[in-house]
Amino acid sequence: VRVVESGGGLVQAGGSLRLSCTASARIFSFNDMGWYRQAPGKELELVASITAGGSTSYADSVKGRFALSRDNANNTVYLQMNSLIPEDTAVYYCSAEKVGRYWGQGTQVTVSS
Repeated sequence: VRVVESGGGLVQAGGSLRLSCTASARIFSFNDMGWYRQAPGKELELVASITAGGSTSYADSVKGRFALSRDNANNTVYLQMNSLIPEDTAVYYCSAEKVGRYWGQGTQVTVSS
């Protein structure tokens, strides 16, 4: 199983980005898929996740600003990030769980003030 992220980049505060995570397997075969992030000097943090049944959860720090969606036909999960702030700067990783947990290579998101 492979998961591949895309969509990171540099954006000004208040801007938006959309991250994509494409899996090599049908996404509803995973128990959950999630986005994690790690800022320099900080621990890995769960940002948002979606279960196979479609239930979503978000970290308090991104509620109301980030939104998950999925395209089952293309085995892709999206993370729409709005109203970005410099504290959102991090490497964002997609992860999928099915028996084991699979990780992508990460994509850098940088928010300038």
